Amino acid sequence: MIAILGAMNEEITPILNRLQGYEVIEYAGNKFYTSNYNGKDIVVAYSKIGKVNAALTASILIQKFKAEKLLFTGVAGALADGLKIGDLLFATSLVQHDLDITDFGHPYGYVPGIEIFTKTDEGLSEIAKSVAKKHAIDLKSGIIATGDQFVCRQEKKDWIKNTFNASAVEMEGASVAQVCTQLDVPFFMMRAISDEASGDATCDFDEFLHTSAEVSADFVLDMVSQL
Repeated sequence: MIAILGAMNEEITPILNRLQGYEVIEYAGNKFYTSNYNGKDIVVAYSKIGKVNAALTASILIQKFKAEKLLFTGVAGALADGLKIGDLLFATSLVQHDLDITDFGHPYGYVPGIEIFTKTDEGLSEIAKSVAKKHAIDLKSGIIATGDQFVCRQEKKDWIKNTFNASAVEMEGASVAQVCTQLDVPFFMMRAISDEASGDATCDFDEFLHTSAEVSADFVLDMVSQL
């Protein structure tokens, strides 16, 4: 079983629209959509926004639906210079920018027993690169920072970028990464840049969410076909 996860309904609707049919299973206050795509059994869900919701949903996908791989698709705000709205970026690793026990002498993003940066699966990343090459997509890569905040202030944006060398910022990825790592499930994390995490971020986000989701849906389903 291959799991496809997004944070919002808008991020998975284009995927569901591309399936021939699916079964809806309601569990833990959420809906999970099971189907078959090009001979591969898949389960699709959106978690709702935030780290707790994302971690819960990822855990359910792995433990209840027996997902053996997890592909996350969604949108993010750009931090790195040169990233623009519409670009596709996959995570090489993820970090929680709002995890702070620095008063005890630890660095930002650290919690005892857990690495600061959680690496994604290299094999899935290679498949993503082949999909990008097939469709002549300039696929970017970099560190993605996660926190329970919608970042749109320049001061905060600069702090996250400089502290973690992060390329993009969002609200779910690192929690999903931690669940997958702890449960030994390979995962891939891709974000379409929907805003530049600036003062205009809310306007950019609303405008580009739907178009970004359409592009990401085609990309992720093409990955499924190659698994």
